Amino acid sequence: MKRGLRVVCAALLLAALAAAAPPAQKELVQAVEFPYYLYPPNLWERELVWLKTIGIQTVEFSIPWNWHQMAPGDFDFTGRTSPRRDLAGFIKLLRRVGLHGWAHTAPPVDAWLNRGFPAGVSAANPGAMQAWQKALAGALAAQTVSHGGAIAFVEGALPGVDAPAPPLPVRKVAGDNMDALAFSRNIIATEHGALVWTGIEDALYPAGWAANPGVFLRNGAVGLAGDERGATGALRRDAALLRAWGPILGSLQPAAIPKAAAGKFPAGVTAVALTSPDASAVCISNRGAQPFQDDLSVTDNSTKRAIAIPAVRVPAGESLWLPVWVSLSAKALCRECSNFSGVEQIVFATAELLSIEYENGILAMEFTAPEAAEATLQLARRPVGPYLAAGKPIDFEWDDKTLRARLPIPRSTAPDHRVRIAIAMEEPEISAFFDDDSKRLIVGAKNVVSTTYSSPEVAARSRLRLPDGFTAAKIVKSPNEIDYEITVPADAPHGDYAHFALEADGVPLGRARLQLFRPLTVRLMEAINIHFGQHTEMTPDPPVAPVEPKAGTNLELSLRNNWPAIQTYKLEAMGEGLEFFPAKTEITIGAIDERKLELRVFGAEGVAGLRDWHLKVTGGATLDLPMRVVLAPRGRTVAWTADLDGDGSPEWILDSPKARAVFSSQDGGRWMEFTWKDGHVNFLPEQGVFAGVGPVEVRANGDALEFIGKGWTRTVRLADAVLTVEQSAALPADGLTPGKQGNLSLSISRPTASHAIYSLSQ
Repeated sequence: MKRGLRVVCAALLLAALAAAAPPAQKELVQAVEFPYYLYPPNLWERELVWLKTIGIQTVEFSIPWNWHQMAPGDFDFTGRTSPRRDLAGFIKLLRRVGLHGWAHTAPPVDAWLNRGFPAGVSAANPGAMQAWQKALAGALAAQTVSHGGAIAFVEGALPGVDAPAPPLPVRKVAGDNMDALAFSRNIIATEHGALVWTGIEDALYPAGWAANPGVFLRNGAVGLAGDERGATGALRRDAALLRAWGPILGSLQPAAIPKAAAGKFPAGVTAVALTSPDASAVCISNRGAQPFQDDLSVTDNSTKRAIAIPAVRVPAGESLWLPVWVSLSAKALCRECSNFSGVEQIVFATAELLSIEYENGILAMEFTAPEAAEATLQLARRPVGPYLAAGKPIDFEWDDKTLRARLPIPRSTAPDHRVRIAIAMEEPEISAFFDDDSKRLIVGAKNVVSTTYSSPEVAARSRLRLPDGFTAAKIVKSPNEIDYEITVPADAPHGDYAHFALEADGVPLGRARLQLFRPLTVRLMEAINIHFGQHTEMTPDPPVAPVEPKAGTNLELSLRNNWPAIQTYKLEAMGEGLEFFPAKTEITIGAIDERKLELRVFGAEGVAGLRDWHLKVTGGATLDLPMRVVLAPRGRTVAWTADLDGDGSPEWILDSPKARAVFSSQDGGRWMEFTWKDGHVNFLPEQGVFAGVGPVEVRANGDALEFIGKGWTRTVRLADAVLTVEQSAALPADGLTPGKQGNLSLSISRPTASHAIYSLSQ
């Protein structure tokens, strides 16, 4: 990989020195792979909002032909057979969140059953392919960007779908690549085409659809619970960088390779330079084992300007995008910097520049600073001050002769090393501000946002700029204070951010970035989790809790009031065959606070197994939340079935007072989970046990499950924490060995080839 970087850098130098044809415009699309069919649909919105929030604009996904074709001529794009087949809903969600889609429309689909082809069909069957393309075109034609939809690129042309192919070449960065930052930065700095991040999300295969039957969960850089690992730090860094630099990336052209004062870079350290009339940059990466520190000499080939950047420090494993000669006018990175002349600029900075903002006379810049750094500004007048860095006042240097300001940038200890600096350039003639208490908005409701102005005249001439779909009613509070009653669309995504701006006479005066929240967040604390191996779990949707039907069980609900004010909620629980005490109740919760509430649940006489119920909420929120209970008589094992992972195929569960065992009706009757309930400890590996090919018939027989496959019958019983498996033929290898997790133990006995006993104990 190092040799590849040297080759790229040499090619850049030759291109920069050549005076022949004008350089081609560079285009780069950054996308994240998001295979919707490999992810629980109830988590789609959460993850897509996260991607948008960190700065991603495009998600890439295949559309597996054999997943959506139920039979020749019969296609499911709306989720009628499985929630994960709701392609139409997924694309509408992309548009609602504000992301673009990049769709692969034809096989092959990597690591997918039959590579995406229906059984007995191949690429050599043009008739079947044409039928698929026609059906898919009908689903996508009205969803392209040109029609106001989300689909920006289509890979594999579809007649009637007016979306272009993605730019080439396509380069990929894996979510488990520990060298992802340097690798991706080299692509951003030196190439055009597309950069696709793969393996970011955990992949949870629908039962029976993995190309390898032994695969069920494919670990990504983000777990099902939202925990981050792997290359997410690099992804965040690149997404934040391209927010500002992405729009001008096409104008940046290669310049002479920067030179280190020591004469050459140490092993593992590489640098490239990019230049344009309004902004230039040096991308320096350190893949070595030691930190790098030296002065850099940078020359702009077009203007022959040279500059020495002092004391550049790059820790081992880091990559920095250093700004050079970045104009402070509105032509470059700051869209609101109309107050600056063409000669005012950031001369250089030794930290990575992410953004520039200017409002109310204050110039603010955000950097990535893993080490202490500095920025030098060429200005037309001395700033009035003060200078704030990381929220603290700091002295800065000013040279009256050169009209340059030297601004120290403190080292950031945050995980992403972000730090914000701001300096007052001038006393503003007019100003406007959003109230500091305005930090969140409630979805589907009217929210009051307060604004203040430097004079009544400015207030009278001002206006509020809103995101699409939002409305606002103006309420004059005083001559220089205005409240806005902002209505957030009911379908706005929870956790997303909305951007607002104040302006007067066409001059921007103030901005606010407010997060969106549902009015109320409710969690069923006793809800079971489905486990995949020892480290991955998720809560089924709807949530399920075990209940003792005769004596009853207390279910605890956690209610979080997301309003910035006290709210009162009225709750009503109802479900056929169930009794709730209290059935109706009322609770008052403080602003942005959480309270617990208990309901006691009983099962009616003769009612058993899985039961649906609803929690209806009125008052501070209007909700109808589906939930479930499993009626499990004391001391007994109960068998029940439900789709726990949202793939449209139900799992089968044996629940005893001490343990839970979960099985698939696909994959040859895969045994997915064996959990000690008190400690929530699963003893099976991520791929489960007994995985095979094809579906099996499953039926409950009292406290046992019976699996019927081709030529064999398997009976599984669970008593307390002892699971017994007997099969009419020899059992397949399970790969399990006795072991311990903490104070819990798994013991295994295999009396015969067709009989095995698995016991959990403390």
